[in-house]
Amino acid sequence: MARIALFGATGMIGSRILGEALDRGHDVLAVVRDPSRLTTSHPSLRVVAGDVLEPSSVLAAADGRDVVVSAVGGGHGDAAGHLATAEPATRALVAGLRALGPGAAAPRLLSVGGAGPLRTSDGKPLWDSEGLPETLRQIMHAHGDALAYLRTVSDVRWTVISPSALVGPGSRTATYRSALDDLIVGEDGKSRISTEDFAVAAVDEIEQPRHPGTRFTVGY
Repeated sequence: MARIALFGATGMIGSRILGEALDRGHDVLAVVRDPSRLTTSHPSLRVVAGDVLEPSSVLAAADGRDVVVSAVGGGHGDAAGHLATAEPATRALVAGLRALGPGAAAPRLLSVGGAGPLRTSDGKPLWDSEGLPETLRQIMHAHGDALAYLRTVSDVRWTVISPSALVGPGSRTATYRSALDDLIVGEDGKSRISTEDFAVAAVDEIEQPRHPGTRFTVGY
C-alpha cells in the first residue's frame, strides 16, 4: 500500500487516478481547494483543503506520504488557466518537497504532463503540427514549460506521465503501450488513451516506479 497525496482529484484525470488508487488498496489524501466538490467516500480516503500553488500546502500534504501526484491542469480549453497553473504549480510542488529534505527524505513526485512536446512521425513535436488551434498550442506549451523546469531539478525524485494526443473518458482495459519521447499512434492512425487506462498506467508507476527523473507517455 502506498500513501499518496493527490492534487487535482476533482478533475477528469485526477478523479480517475483517485478511483484507481483506492480500488487497488492505496491510502489517498486528496488535496483540493474546495473539499465540498469531492463527493467520493472511501475508508482509505481523506480530503483536505489546500492549494497546489502554495509550497506550504504541498509541504503539509506531502509530509508522511510516499508519493505526491499532481493532476492539476487549468480548465478545459482555457489557455490562461493552464499558463497560470502548470509551471507555477510544478515549481510549488518542488519547493514543498524540497522543504522535507533532500533525496529519499521526501516523497516521489508523479506529475501529469501534456502531449505537446512528444515527437511525431515527422520528427517534430506535436505542438508544431499544422492546423492546431492557437489556444491548444498555448496549453501544450504551458505543460511543456513545466516539464522543462522539472528537467532542471535533480534533488527531487520526479516523473512526468503524458497522455496520448487524445485523452478522454472511456473504458478501463488495463492495457496500454508506453514510450519516452515519441507520440504513440495505434494501427488506426490515432493517438489516444482513455482516462481510465491512463489512471491504470499512473498507478502502475506509483506501485513500480520505472521512469525516475524522466517523462514517459502511454497510449494504445
